[in-house]
Amino acid sequence: MIDLNDARIRDALLRELGRQKEPPRAVLEELHVQNGSAIADVVTLHSEAHCYEIKGATDRIERIVVQGTYYNAAFRRITLVTTECKLRRALELAPTFWGIMVAIEDEGTIGFRHLRPAQVNPCFERQSAAMTLWKSEMLELVSVPGAERKPRRLLAQLIAETQHDLELSMSICDLLLNRRPWSQKLAPSTM
Repeated sequence: MIDLNDARIRDALLRELGRQKEPPRAVLEELHVQNGSAIADVVTLHSEAHCYEIKGATDRIERIVVQGTYYNAAFRRITLVTTECKLRRALELAPTFWGIMVAIEDEGTIGFRHLRPAQVNPCFERQSAAMTLWKSEMLELVSVPGAERKPRRLLAQLIAETQHDLELSMSICDLLLNRRPWSQKLAPSTM
């Protein structure tokens, strides 16, 4: 039997997300956060972005400690998707506000057990979240003369000072939704 690795779990997760009662408006894969300090495996775009970090049977679960600092700063909702063999350690390492899903294979089909839902992340940092955006996207949220000549870090600071957590999270989601070619809109017939 082939291990439940990242690639196999990701394929099954994308199908699962497309079958949700309220499927995401779009899905991004391999989204760079905090200037590439971490790469979110899957990000769904609903009214806000929701990060899914996948740790398969062959992955080092301990990596979520470092990756999590970046995800916690950038996303208000985060879910860890892992396997039974990593579950005990995942429960020890993942913050209690992270959701946890367990990938389970039965006769070649991968399904998911939802262990706990993602809660609103108390570690969300507006400036770090804004750094997920491209400069052109940041400029859509800033109305300061000469903003186009300012560095991204300063634009992120300006955005953080003028928007509340939920407002910014929703704005980021809308801007990510319009990215091309990264954004993959979900159509019921494709999932």
